[in-house]
Amino acid sequence: MALFVHKYGGTSMGSTERIANVARRVAKWARAGHQVVVVPSAMSGETNRLLGLAKELAPSKSQASYLRELDQLAATGEQASSALLAIALQAEGLQAVSYTGWQVPVKTDNAYTKARIESIDDVRIRKDLDAGKVVIVTGFQGIDDVGNITTLGRGGSDTSAVAIAVALKADEALIYTDVDGVYTTDPRIVPKAKRLSTISSEEMLEMASLGSKVLQIRSVEFAGKYRMPIRVLSSFTPWDIDLTEEATSGTLITFEEDENMEKAVVSGIAFSRDEAKISVLGVPDTPGIAYKILGSVADLNVEVDMIIQNIAKDGKTDFSFTVPRGELARTVEMINSKLVPELGVTEVRSDDRICKVSIVGIGMRSHVGVASKMFKTLSEEGINIQMISTSEIKTSVVIDEKYLELAVRALHSAFGLDNDAA
Repeated sequence: MALFVHKYGGTSMGSTERIANVARRVAKWARAGHQVVVVPSAMSGETNRLLGLAKELAPSKSQASYLRELDQLAATGEQASSALLAIALQAEGLQAVSYTGWQVPVKTDNAYTKARIESIDDVRIRKDLDAGKVVIVTGFQGIDDVGNITTLGRGGSDTSAVAIAVALKADEALIYTDVDGVYTTDPRIVPKAKRLSTISSEEMLEMASLGSKVLQIRSVEFAGKYRMPIRVLSSFTPWDIDLTEEATSGTLITFEEDENMEKAVVSGIAFSRDEAKISVLGVPDTPGIAYKILGSVADLNVEVDMIIQNIAKDGKTDFSFTVPRGELARTVEMINSKLVPELGVTEVRSDDRICKVSIVGIGMRSHVGVASKMFKTLSEEGINIQMISTSEIKTSVVIDEKYLELAVRALHSAFGLDNDAA
């Protein structure tokens, strides 16, 4: 008998019919003798509906009191779907019980709307599992030290599921979603994209951070830290599919670098449209200038990604960096109001028509010329590279957004991903 944590996203829980199918699938695993904990998201669209109601009553605010109430409100979506799933499982003839994050409890810090998990008390869950029950725990939420409900931010149910799997020392965390695994790139852009049977946690972390939407990045970080295997698979396969077939389907995120992984120089092509570039021109070329610029951006709680500082000339230099597209306006406003007069900046330029395209693969560690092949491929397509960033297992470039699909298709083909077996 093994212990599995199942996570089902909002689309999988999108209607009572779909919830009933989730219950049938979970029941199949339970009847096979496995212990099962389920972490469901809110029904599709429910969180947006709830937050929309709040916005109708008051504009978005940053005060802690307002954010506290947003978490109180948003947490009810998962509470409803968890209770409905428990009822559906009971209708299947199984013993099932649902818990909110605060009933477990899942302890978090007090950063409302983006809390981080600090600990999980597994006593109550284990007691129910030992009694033969299926346990449902709300995803996306927890409780802080003084009893306030908190939420983990968008995609937080993935993190909840992996954290609960770690706390319970589960055999595997199964993330059921609307796709049947992790692909070499987005099949909507490259029809020849292949599903990967396995991918290393390092590669998955890079893919998630670079724009792949299959898994929330914090869940991958959590899994990597505690070496919890994750399997990504589809909730839209027939619920009565053979259990052995289902348990080996999808994509396994693993921590073992096998020979097959070594053969693949590049495992996938990731991309992100949510990019904007800011160039601060004519800043003094003095020690600490990068801190003065990026420290001010950090004070806005804006994440900076790629950075370039040009060679100095006449005591001046140019400094460029990328930020999320939605943060561009207020970042530029801060630079103009604060840094231009303070540093004597010559000019501030911005561009929200860029994108980031990345190649990822642990095989890059042991192969030379991978980056140059990427640059040559883009050059042959007439695509200009504006910025470059590298790590041991990835190379990212910033290009004009209008070339995104062309770049992804060209790189997918150049690195043999059109033909490789999954």
